[in-house]
Amino acid sequence: MRRLRRTKIVATLGPASSDRDTIARLFEAGADVFRINMSHTSHERMRELVTTIRGIEADYGRPIGILVDLQGPKLRLGKFAEGSAMLGKGGTFTLDADETAGDAHRVHLPHAEIFHAVEPGHALLLDDGKVRLQVREATPTSITTSVEVGGKLSDRKGVSLPDATLPLSALAPKDRSDLEAALDAGIDWLALSFIQRPEDISEAKKLTSGRASVMAKVEKPQAMNRLGEILEIADAVMVARGDLGVELPLEKVPGSQKKMTRMARRAGKPVVVATQMLESMINSPVPTRAEVSDVATAIYEGTDAVMLSAESAAGQYPVDAVAMMNRIAEEVESDEFYRPIIEAQHAAPEATGADAIADAARQIADTLELSAVVCWTASGATGLRVARERPKPPIVAISPNISTGRRLSLVWGIHCVVAQDARDQDDMVSRACRISFKEGFAKSGQRVIIVAGVPLGTPGATNMLRIAFVGSDSDTES
Repeated sequence: MRRLRRTKIVATLGPASSDRDTIARLFEAGADVFRINMSHTSHERMRELVTTIRGIEADYGRPIGILVDLQGPKLRLGKFAEGSAMLGKGGTFTLDADETAGDAHRVHLPHAEIFHAVEPGHALLLDDGKVRLQVREATPTSITTSVEVGGKLSDRKGVSLPDATLPLSALAPKDRSDLEAALDAGIDWLALSFIQRPEDISEAKKLTSGRASVMAKVEKPQAMNRLGEILEIADAVMVARGDLGVELPLEKVPGSQKKMTRMARRAGKPVVVATQMLESMINSPVPTRAEVSDVATAIYEGTDAVMLSAESAAGQYPVDAVAMMNRIAEEVESDEFYRPIIEAQHAAPEATGADAIADAARQIADTLELSAVVCWTASGATGLRVARERPKPPIVAISPNISTGRRLSLVWGIHCVVAQDARDQDDMVSRACRISFKEGFAKSGQRVIIVAGVPLGTPGATNMLRIAFVGSDSDTES
C-alpha cells in the first residue's frame, strides 16, 4: 500500500461511506486518514466506525489515522412567530433577550455573552452570511442593527461575529462529552472548532493529556490574528475555508490559506486544506476544472493533506472523489515545477540540534540522490522535523508505537512502518535498509540516509545521521 505521492488525503465518513466495504475501498483509493464529524455522529456510531477502521488497518498492515472533528459552540437565533421573516435592506432589526417569537423587526438571541461583546460598527452575519447586519447600538439585553444585506431568516439560523471575540470556550458541554468518548475509543487526532485564541488549544490539550494530537481549525478572523501563538501550541492546523469564507470577505480566503500553509510549514506543524475541494463530485462523477486547480494549488504550496468533506461523506461518488484527489496529487508532484516551488518556500532550520540534523539529512539526500530518508522515531518528533524539510526522496518512518504511525499518517511524505525498536546502532542501520528494501523504496546497491536519536528511543533526541548501502539480501554496508 505504498502511496506514489507525498501529500496525504483525509476522507470524511458519513451516510455514503460508513460500511466496511466502502471504507476499505476508500483506503485502497488513497485515503490516509478518516475524519468523523461529531456534528452528525453519535458516540455509539463513532465507536463502530473506529472499530471498522482498526479492522481494515489490521487487514492491510498499514497505520491509518482517525480524526474526530468536534462541533464547537453553535450560536443561533431564536424562533419566529411564522417560522421565518423577511428583512429588507436598510431597515432596522433588533436581537434581544426577550424569548417571545420574532418577526421582521426583532428576534430572540439566546446568547447573553454576545450582548456584551459587540460594539457599534461591528458586523453580524446570519445564516452563513446570507444576511448581514451592522451594529448601531448594544446594551446588556439588546442589539440594534441596520440591515446591510437583507433576505429571508428562519428559525434557529446561525450567527457569526467576525469583529468580536466572545468569552466562550471552544469546548461546549457536548464537545467535552464527545472528546472523552473519542479518547476512550482510541482515536489519533482531535480537530477543535470555534478557535479564537491560543488558550482554546491549551484547554483541549490539558484534557487530552497526550492521548491524541490536537488540530486547530482556523475558521475565524480572531484565530487568524493570533495564528503564530496558536501554532506554537497546536499539533496541527486546518484551513477551514467554509466558515472562514463566511466571516472573512471571500477574496481574502486564498491569501489566508497561503499564509496558514507557509506559517505551519515553517513551524513544522502539519497543515490540512479543507472544504469544497471537489464539491461538484457530490453529484457528479467528475469535478470541475476549477476544483482540480484548487486542489493542485494546495499541493503546489506543500500542504500536508487535502480533505474531502461531503464529497466522501454524503456524495454519490465517494470512492471516485478520493481516487480523483489521489490522481491530482500524483500528477502535481510529478510536474517539473513542483520541486522548484517547494524548494523556494523552504524555511531555514530552527536553532536546535534536531532541526540542524533534519536539514543536513535533506541536503545530503538531495545532493547524493539517495533512495530514501529513514527515520527512527518513537514519538514522531524526528519524522515531523524531517518532513518539515520536504526532502526529494521519500521518508520512511520506523516506530515501535502504532499510535505514532497513525498520527504520522497525516504528515507530508511519511510512509510509516511499525516495528520493534532497534537493539543497537548496527541493528538500526541493518533494519532500516531491510525495511526500505521490503517496502519498495530502495533497491539493491542503492543508498539511504538514516536519521535517529541516540540513545535509541529517547523522544526528541534527533542527533545522528548514517548513510548505508542496501544489499540484495538485506545486508548493509555503512
